[in-house]
Amino acid sequence: MDFAPTQEQRQIREMVAEFVDEEVVPRAAEIDETDEFPQDLVDQMAELGLMGMPIPEEHGGAGLDYHAYAMALEEIARGSGGLGTVVAAHISLACNMIYEFGDEAQKEAYLTPLAEGEEIGAFALSEAGAGSDVPAMETTAKPVGGDPHEGGEPDEYVVDGGKLWISNGSVADTVVLFAKTDPEAGNKGISSFVVRPEEDDGFHVEGTEHKLGDKGCPTAELRFDEMHLPADRRLGEAGRGFVHALKTLNGGRITIAARGVGIAQAALDEALDYAGEREQFDQPIGDFQAIQHKLADMDTKTEAARMLMHKAADKKIRGENFVKEAAQAKLYASEVSREVANEGIQIHGGYGYTKDFPVERFYRDAKLNEIYEGTSEVLRNTIADQLLD
Repeated sequence: MDFAPTQEQRQIREMVAEFVDEEVVPRAAEIDETDEFPQDLVDQMAELGLMGMPIPEEHGGAGLDYHAYAMALEEIARGSGGLGTVVAAHISLACNMIYEFGDEAQKEAYLTPLAEGEEIGAFALSEAGAGSDVPAMETTAKPVGGDPHEGGEPDEYVVDGGKLWISNGSVADTVVLFAKTDPEAGNKGISSFVVRPEEDDGFHVEGTEHKLGDKGCPTAELRFDEMHLPADRRLGEAGRGFVHALKTLNGGRITIAARGVGIAQAALDEALDYAGEREQFDQPIGDFQAIQHKLADMDTKTEAARMLMHKAADKKIRGENFVKEAAQAKLYASEVSREVANEGIQIHGGYGYTKDFPVERFYRDAKLNEIYEGTSEVLRNTIADQLLD
C-alpha cells in the first residue's frame, strides 16, 4: 500500500509536530526524571483538540480519521513516550470503548468530557494473574436485585477484586472496568462497566509502579471493595466484555505501532544529528560506512513500520477485517523501536549510555511496546491464527 497523506492530514501532523517541538521536547527529560503526570501538557493538548482525535465531533472529538490520528500520536510519542501512552490509553482504549459499546446516554455523560479533554480515561483489564490470559481474571461484579429468571436486569452490581498495570489509573476520572458477572461462564461471563473513581465508594488506588521507562504516565494498581455500580453503568450486554476488550485492543494496536514509530523516529533523528557533529579520526563519524549502514537500516526499518501502521489504519477506515494488519504493525513497530533506539545508543558510544543524551530514554520507552496491549509472543500467535484460518 502506497500511503500519501492528504493536505488536511499533513496540516494536522505539522500542527502537532510544532506543539511537540515547542512544548514537549523541552520537558521530556524532566518528565522522565520526576515521573509526574504532565497535566499542563494534557490541558494544552485538549485545547488543540488532541484528546479526542478520532471521536466524532458530536461527542466532543475532532472527527479525525485513523491515518491522521496515528500520525499525530506518532509525533506526540516522538516527544515523550510516556505522553504517547497517556493519549493512547485515554483515546484508543477508554474513549473508544464507550464510543463503540455505550448507549447515547452513556456517551453524553462519559464520552464527551473525555473527548473534550476535560477528563482523563483509563482501561482496567489486566490483573496480576490475568495479563495475556484475560479469562483468568478474578475481579467479580455480582448482579444484585431484579429477577434473572424472568430476564430482568439487576438493579446494581457489586464489584470486588483488583487490577494491575493500569495506564492513567491513578489520575483517571473515568475507568472502563472489566469484571466477571458470571464466574462460571469463562470468557462469556465477563462484562464491561464505566467506573467513576470520585463517585464510587470502594474504589482504591493502591499505588503506582516504578517503571523502567514510560515515565509521566502513571501505571496504577487498583482495588475494589464492595464497590456498588448502578446497572446503567454496564456497557452493552452482560457477558460481552471479553469481545469488547478484544475489539478495542485491536484498534489500540495501531496507536501502539504509532508510539513505536515515533520513538524510532526520535532515535533516528538524534543519531543523524550526532553522526554529523561527532568527530573521530579528523572526520565526522557519519563519514564512516559502518555508521552510514546503521543509519540506513534505522531509517528503512522506521519507514517500513510506518507503512504497516498506515496499512492497518487504512483497513480499519474501510471497515475491513484488520486483525492481522494491526497485529503486524504493532509487532514490527514495537521491535523496530527497540532496535533503532539500541543502534542510536551505539552510534552515540559512551555518551549514549548516559543521561546527557536522550537516546537512553528512547531505549527504555521503546521496550514497553513489546509488552503492553498484546505481547510480541501473543501477536505472533494472532498473526498465525489469521494466516491459518
